Amino acid sequence: MLKRDINRAVEQSTRRLFKVAVPPVKFWLLTYVMGKGIEDHEVQKALEETKKYGPRVKLLDKLREDGTWPISSQRKAEENAGPGPPYGWTYITMLRNLFWLIEYCADPDEGYIEESLDKILSWQDDEGFIKGPMDDMIPRPHYNGFALAVLRGFGRKRTEPGISRIADWLFRSQRADGGWNIPYLQDMRYLPEYKSMKLGKFKEMVSQGKTVEYAAEDYDHIPSCYWTTVGVLRGLGWIPSHERINDSRRGGSFVLNGFFKRNYHPGFYKSEINWRVLKFPTYYGSGLTALDSLVYLGFGPEEHRMEMPIRWLLSARAKDGFWYQTERPHALNDQWLTVVTLCVLSFYSRDRGQWAMSETEGPLYQLRVQ
Repeated sequence: MLKRDINRAVEQSTRRLFKVAVPPVKFWLLTYVMGKGIEDHEVQKALEETKKYGPRVKLLDKLREDGTWPISSQRKAEENAGPGPPYGWTYITMLRNLFWLIEYCADPDEGYIEESLDKILSWQDDEGFIKGPMDDMIPRPHYNGFALAVLRGFGRKRTEPGISRIADWLFRSQRADGGWNIPYLQDMRYLPEYKSMKLGKFKEMVSQGKTVEYAAEDYDHIPSCYWTTVGVLRGLGWIPSHERINDSRRGGSFVLNGFFKRNYHPGFYKSEINWRVLKFPTYYGSGLTALDSLVYLGFGPEEHRMEMPIRWLLSARAKDGFWYQTERPHALNDQWLTVVTLCVLSFYSRDRGQWAMSETEGPLYQLRVQ
């Protein structure tokens, strides 16, 4: 019954979205949802139209030779007063804009995309992580997952040293319950001697090395963070299916066990309402973002814990066949929200299990069906 309802909804919504879709949305509809190959005439037409798509052209035009985009003078002043790159809005802007260029089917050799990818890797610590981007420079696992997804999305190989170090650090920092926490801020912070301390003071002590010696295993009694974990899985979803898949799926299992539940950590989407709010772009934490990673990790109809989240996603469909972020429609964002949802439902319904990540180059990284 569920599969039949999904297939009917996907068919109806795809037909309606296709009539109004902007070129890149049409491309992902044709390939991801409708299953057409890259050689298909309609796919090629959508790809050519996407190359001329205004927002894509604008992003490439504004990308500078050093691999960065300009940011506001206020943001730049804040950044310059901080501890140095990758702290600040420059790094966040790079990740977000590169995310969009992937959605717009950009090749890594266009503009200064390669320079941007190289700059991200230049900020890598010897241990493998990229610090920040907050001023405490504590590495955020979810930002490292985001970076890994962007790098792999543009065809950087898993065997490349920089890529391997990020992935390996994420796997090393995985916790006993399968999830991830932000070091210090989501574990040591809860010790009695720091719990009542103002966050700024605590961060200052961490940066000056004045806290107790850090050992992640000392905090296994503290639950992992759902949204930190969801962010990590965004990157690990691009690791080849034969590599550490059991570890990646342990992370997915942790998220599934917590779906619709309140997050333990007050500083990161604590309210359970975040699961049911449709957010776009999908680098914001939501139930849709979680499902977008889970289907790539092989969680399908055979996993009973997927049924309730999938039913929720299906029930969020409006009468016109679209999915909306708010009650005030946004013509463009709601197209993207709808196509992402259709991809998730389509993959789940097809029951293809783990889609193999190849080591191919170029923008069509997502066309990876076995």
